[in-house]
This record gives sequence, structure tokens and C-alpha cells, in this order.
Amino acid sequence: MTPVELLGWMAALVGTVLGLPQLIRLARTRSTAGLSLFGWQAILVLNLIWALHGIKIGQPNMIVTNFGGLVTTSIVLVLFTRDLGRRLLPVVLPSLLAVVVLVAVDLGLGSTAFGVASLVPAILANAGQIIEVVRSPSVTGVSPVFLGLGLLNQLLWLSWAVLLDEASSKISSFLLVLMIAFNLTWYLLRRAGLRAFFARPVETVEVAAELTGEAELTGQ
Repeated sequence: MTPVELLGWMAALVGTVLGLPQLIRLARTRSTAGLSLFGWQAILVLNLIWALHGIKIGQPNMIVTNFGGLVTTSIVLVLFTRDLGRRLLPVVLPSLLAVVVLVAVDLGLGSTAFGVASLVPAILANAGQIIEVVRSPSVTGVSPVFLGLGLLNQLLWLSWAVLLDEASSKISSFLLVLMIAFNLTWYLLRRAGLRAFFARPVETVEVAAELTGEAELTGQ
């Protein structure tokens, strides 16, 4: 196995299990506090477009990791919408429409144009999560393991893309490394006691307990 293939399959392995810590966190805490629904809608777009791009360029590692991630993302969105009392179809429909547009870019304009276009959902996914981590009264619903694995995953994809000289993956992975690193750093600051900026009113006992230091969760 070549170094490129090894990195690709390492990235695929991490990416396949990437969403599991967040799914476990949701199941354990039954809380979406600090999570961004908009961010997970964008992650759904990313899972689908990169799986289809992997099929296009004949890279099984991209196909495996993104279809694996699609399963986890779908379950997270189901739990998310239930927690918010919303219907699933209206939540995922904008994502599916965005996938159609981005696949058309990939097929019509090529990998470089697709790489640039794919930055839009990538930026939106991480920007949505950054906003929630910064302003949410509580971050108990966020899994630090998920954020850490996300950073590792993008570092692996970036290394793979550099060795393979795959333009779209290099563009996307580099920006994602920066944004996920910021997301993880801010989350750790919040857990260390940093208060929310532009916070919404505290609405639940769980949030109030965390803000007074009475609620501490460990694990995923």
C-alpha cells in the first residue's frame, strides 16, 4: 500500500466513525445545547457531495467515509428535529437541493470549481457551529471527541490531498482545519468557564445548572 493509499484509508476510517461520539453524546444527554441545526444540515450536504465526488474520481476511501458519515448525520438530524419538535423533510430538503447544485458544478465545471463551491457548505457548517459555541448559554450537547476527531480527519485528508495533488480536497481540507481548530479551542474555553457572548436567555434547568457550575458531564 502506497503512502497516499494509507493516508486515504486512515482518513476514511476516522471519517466513518467521526459522527459516533456526537450521536452518543445526544443519546446520553438528550440535549442539543450548543449544537447547530444549520451546521448539521450543511454536514449532510458535505457527506453527499463528497461521496458522489469520490465516485466520480474513483476514490473508494472518499466513498466509504462519506456514506458512513451520511448514516450518522442522518440519525443526528432525526434526533435533532425531534428535540426541536420539527418535521424532518422540511429540514433536509434545502440540503438535498444544495447537493443537486453542487453535483452539477462538479460534473459541469470540474474538480477545482467543485472544490471552491464545496467551501460554501463547509464554511456554513463550521460557522454555524462556531456561532452556537460562542453564544449558546450551554454547550452540554457538544461532543469534544467529535470536534477532535473532525480536526484529525481534516488533517489526514489534507495530507492525502497534497500527496495526490487533488485540488478540490486541498482547498476544502485546509480551510476546514482552521475552522475546526477554532471551534475546538472555543469549546474548551467554554468548558473552562468562559461565558457565552450574545447569549440567548437561559430556558432550562440544565442550562442554569451548568452556568452555576452544578452540572458536569464527562465522556463523549
